[in-house]
Amino acid sequence: MSTNAEDNHIKSRAASIKRNFVFNMALTMSAFLFPLITYPYAARILLPEGMGKLAFAASLTAYFDMFAQLGIPTYGIRACARVRDDRAVLTRTVKELLSINLAFTLLSYIVFFLLVIFVPRFQDEKLLYCIMSLSVFCNSIGMEWMYKALEQYSYITARSIGFKLVSVVAMFLLVHSKEDYVIYGGITIFAGSASNILNLINAGKYVDLWKAPEGKEKRKVSILSEAGNKHLRAVLVFFAMSCATIIYTNLDTLMLGFMKPAAEVGYYNAAVKIKTVLVSIVTSLGAVLLPRLSYYAESGLTTEFYRICRKALNFVFVFAVPMSVYFIIYAIYGIRFLSGPAFDAAVLPMRIIMPTLILVGITNILGLQILVPLNREKEVLISEIAGAITDLALNAALIPVYGAAGAALGTLAAEIIVLAVQCYSLRNQISTLFRGISYHKILISTAIAALAAMAVSFRLQAGVFFILAATGIIFFTIYGLALLVWKEPIIMELFNTVVNRIPALMKLKE
Repeated sequence: MSTNAEDNHIKSRAASIKRNFVFNMALTMSAFLFPLITYPYAARILLPEGMGKLAFAASLTAYFDMFAQLGIPTYGIRACARVRDDRAVLTRTVKELLSINLAFTLLSYIVFFLLVIFVPRFQDEKLLYCIMSLSVFCNSIGMEWMYKALEQYSYITARSIGFKLVSVVAMFLLVHSKEDYVIYGGITIFAGSASNILNLINAGKYVDLWKAPEGKEKRKVSILSEAGNKHLRAVLVFFAMSCATIIYTNLDTLMLGFMKPAAEVGYYNAAVKIKTVLVSIVTSLGAVLLPRLSYYAESGLTTEFYRICRKALNFVFVFAVPMSVYFIIYAIYGIRFLSGPAFDAAVLPMRIIMPTLILVGITNILGLQILVPLNREKEVLISEIAGAITDLALNAALIPVYGAAGAALGTLAAEIIVLAVQCYSLRNQISTLFRGISYHKILISTAIAALAAMAVSFRLQAGVFFILAATGIIFFTIYGLALLVWKEPIIMELFNTVVNRIPALMKLKE
């Protein structure tokens, strides 16, 4: 390949990543706006007890969804990305993975219904648990991993936003009292999972899902076949990774539900809700990188592989550090705006858990975007097992004494351990990966922005929304301008992109 051809190839790939990132950011923003619209309304209607019941049910369902998915959401992206240029092989791969997915979904539901029927702890909320479990089936037939492997982010975004808009309308029409928590649970499932039904219908554009195979591809699709066994052996590692991840991300809520009243779960869920939305923003770039990085790793494009990894890590630091600091300072306003004064007990857990924005952002890149494409997923598994053990031990010790704050401490410690183990696994590449990040510029800019925002907020006598809006605008504007003055690469790239688009927008207006 000539130098010009290589340059054009790299530019094309970069443009594609930017386009996918824009769509994924739109998807992330919809995930941000949906709870921003629905959660404040629902929390004030359902109160801590109702929100606690929903959070407990969601955590319980997450374990069955984990078993049903069997690690396929991550493995499927890598497996399909490697064969995406061959429709016949892609079809075969999708059918094999889908058959595994559906078989384990059936097993998952059998265990789930036995639990709901025979375990006394779950007798009072059978309907809620059954409704929340619909996400397990929807996620199994959705094949989201195939669409991500094919980088169909425009379709994923449009579909998801459409269902969320319908859900917002349904919530305002149907949720009016604290007894409506089951209805709200159904609406959240519709918003997050029901759109997967469209995935199944739309799959024919990319694979011959319903067409009988011909020629050399004409062999029975089964999880017991040689190909099925190959996928099953590989996917078990990803399943173990999912187990560990679900344990240290959902075990805190589940243990709180068993050890403390539902209201305590509601407080913790209010803190986690804000963190989850912010984490989705921080990891939005990483979400579009896995198929591309898997392709680069498979093709031996090492230089391009590490260049994108460094850029992704820089993105995490530039955005995660200021968001973490801002929401630690203004936790009480964030909680009161999102959930209301009844959730003030969530402020301390939120402040404790906010640094995980940075930790999760980094481990998302090191683990899922670097180690997985390099076929080193076992090392990711080890890191997550270490995190799960840490979380379990600290939750057992701290939750009985400190409640929601104890659960937050356990989660923070678990994320620190995960990061430490992954850094050890990549110890020979760490200096290369973290080279070029302007730590001092980010920290100094954050400190200047925080001081300016606090100076203003101390003098403000206004409502919660106005204080958040005013301090947020001041904080992030000053932070962005400071990095712009320092010519920080990510900020400069964003600035230049906006400036270069202005002439085109002016022509459209003319």
